[in-house]
Amino acid sequence: MIIDERRIAEEVLRLTRARAPKTICPSEVARALRPEGEAWRDLMPEVRRVAAALPGIVATQGGQPVDAAAARGPIRLSCDAAD
Repeated sequence: MIIDERRIAEEVLRLTRARAPKTICPSEVARALRPEGEAWRDLMPEVRRVAAALPGIVATQGGQPVDAAAARGPIRLSCDAAD
């Protein structure tokens, strides 16, 4: 199943806004977009890439802002407080 950028962006925004001011893991987005039992890990690079390009989305690692697409290892996503 191919997931387009628009659907990924909508899910990132929906989940981060619903959880604000707390953060989400990008894997929550991937899992929400894949039906039960389908592999979600292969969607992770695309989720990170789309999240990195979304205005108002902040990626952090160890509490410090990072580029979601370039960071290695676990990151968290949240809505910008000004959003």
